[in-house]
Amino acid sequence: MAIKTRETFLAKPVNHLYMLLISAGALSFLGLVMVFSASSIHALDTRGTALAIVLRQFLFLLLALPLAAFLARLSGKKWNTIGKLGFIISILVLLILLIPGVGKTVNGNTNWINFKYFDVQPSEFAKFFMILWASHQLARREVSGKFDTHVLKLIAPAFCFVLFLVMLGRDLGTASVIAVIMAGLLFVSGIRLRVFGTLCAVGALIFAALVVTSSYRMQRFLVFLDPFAPEDYKDLGWQPAHSLLGLASGGLFGVGLGGSRQKWGNLPEAHTDFIFSVIGEELGLVGTLGVLILIATLIYSIFRIALRAQDPMTRYACAGIGVWIAVQSFLNIGSATSLLPVVGVTLPLVSYGGSALVATIAALGFVAGAALRDPEVRQEIVKKRQK
Repeated sequence: MAIKTRETFLAKPVNHLYMLLISAGALSFLGLVMVFSASSIHALDTRGTALAIVLRQFLFLLLALPLAAFLARLSGKKWNTIGKLGFIISILVLLILLIPGVGKTVNGNTNWINFKYFDVQPSEFAKFFMILWASHQLARREVSGKFDTHVLKLIAPAFCFVLFLVMLGRDLGTASVIAVIMAGLLFVSGIRLRVFGTLCAVGALIFAALVVTSSYRMQRFLVFLDPFAPEDYKDLGWQPAHSLLGLASGGLFGVGLGGSRQKWGNLPEAHTDFIFSVIGEELGLVGTLGVLILIATLIYSIFRIALRAQDPMTRYACAGIGVWIAVQSFLNIGSATSLLPVVGVTLPLVSYGGSALVATIAALGFVAGAALRDPEVRQEIVKKRQK
C-alpha cells in the first residue's frame, strides 16, 4: 500500500514542482541558520558584530526570491532570446575580471569584483548563462533536424573559451564544475558513448596536467590522502583535517546548534567551503543525512521536470541545471569529507556566497517556470485553487 502511494505521489507532475520548491526552501533556510552559526565568531572578530555575514546572505536571499519568481513567469520564447546571448554575456562578465584594478584576488583566485559593501563572482552567473546558451544551440539543432552538425563542435569550443577565462583567474574548482556541465549537456544530447568516453579521458588528462604543473595544486591534491600526516597537518592538511575532526565529533545528533568548536579559528572558510563539516559537528549524522536527502530531492525533481518538458531548450537547460547542482554538491561534500581534494566550491543554497545563491535560485526559477508551463501542472494548480 505504501509503495503504491509513493508511486502515485511521484507520478503527479505537480508534485515534482512542490518537491523542488520545498527542498530548495528548506536548504535555503538551513543555509541561513548554519551560515549564522558558522560565521558568527569570524564576523564578530573581523567586523564587530556576529550578524554581519548572515545579514548579507539574508539580503541576497531577499533579492534572489523575487528574481526567481519573475524568471519563472517568462515564456519559453523569451528564454530562447536570452539563450542566444548567453555566451556573449558570459564572456563579457568574465572579461571584466581581467581589467587591471577591478578583479579581486582571494586565496590566489581572481574571481571577484568588489563593490565596496559586497563582492560579485561573475563565474557563478556564467554557469547559468552558458547552460542557457548551450541549450539554445542544442535545441535549434534538434528542431531543425540538422543532425549532421556534431554536438561537440557545436558547444565545446565556446565552453573551452569560457574555461580558459576562468582558469586565468586560477579557479580550478569553478572550471571543474563548468567542464562537467558541458559533459552533462553533451551526454543528454545523445553524443556517442565512444566519443563521450574519449572526451572524458582528454578532460581528465588536462585536469591532471593542471594539477601536476602547479606545486600548490599538487600538494593540495595529495594532502587529502592523509591530512593528519605530521609534515602536512599544520600546513595544507589543516583544513581537511579539522573538517574531519568536526564531522567525527558530531556523532549521531551533534553537539548542538552553535556548539561547534572547529569554527573557533580551527576551520578556515567554515561558513563557505566547509559548512557541511559544521553541519555534521553541530547537527550530527542526522543533520548531514537530512542535507543529503534534501539535495537528492532537489536534483531528482529537476530531472523529472526536465523529462516532461516539451520544449527542447527547456529540457536541455533543466538537465544542465541538475548537473550543475549535483556536481557542485558532490565536489563540496567530497572536499569536506576528504574523499576528494579541496577544490573550493560552495554547497548550493547552503554555503555563504551572494553570487552563488542568486545564480542558483535564478536557475531554480527557470526550472519552476518549466514546470508551470506544463499543462497538467497548471491544471492541477487551478483545481486546488478552486477547492
